[in-house]
Amino acid sequence: MRIILDTNFLMAVAQFKIDIFSEIQRIADFRYQVCILDKTVDELDNIIKTQKGKDKAAAKLALQVLEAHDVKKIFTGPGRTDDLIVDESGKDTVVATQDKELKARIKAKGIRVIGIRQKRYLFISP
Repeated sequence: MRIILDTNFLMAVAQFKIDIFSEIQRIADFRYQVCILDKTVDELDNIIKTQKGKDKAAAKLALQVLEAHDVKKIFTGPGRTDDLIVDESGKDTVVATQDKELKARIKAKGIRVIGIRQKRYLFISP
C-alpha cells in the first residue's frame, strides 16, 4: 500500500509539529510505503524561495523530514500536483491531505484519506 503525502499536509504537519511517521505507524494496520510526488518537492522548494516566516520554515522542515526518512519519490509528467495525485491514486493508495477539494476527489474514487485531527493526531477515513 502506498501513502502519498500532499504539500499542504506536509506544511500542516510541520506547523503543528506532528511526527507523521510515528503517527502513520500508529494508525496503519497494513504494510505501506510513504511516497511523495516530484511536484510536491517542487512546490516546497518554491515556498522556500518565495515565502517568508512560518510558511518558509514549515517548508524547510518538511523537506528535512522527507530527506531523513525513506520516502519514495514518484516521478510524474506535466500537470497540476492535485491532478497528478488523483491520477496516481488507486485501490492500493491512501492519500494524506488537508485540501478539501482534493479530499472530495480522492473519496469519490473510493480511496481512503489521512487527515489531521485536533492539530495533534492523524486519522484514516474509512
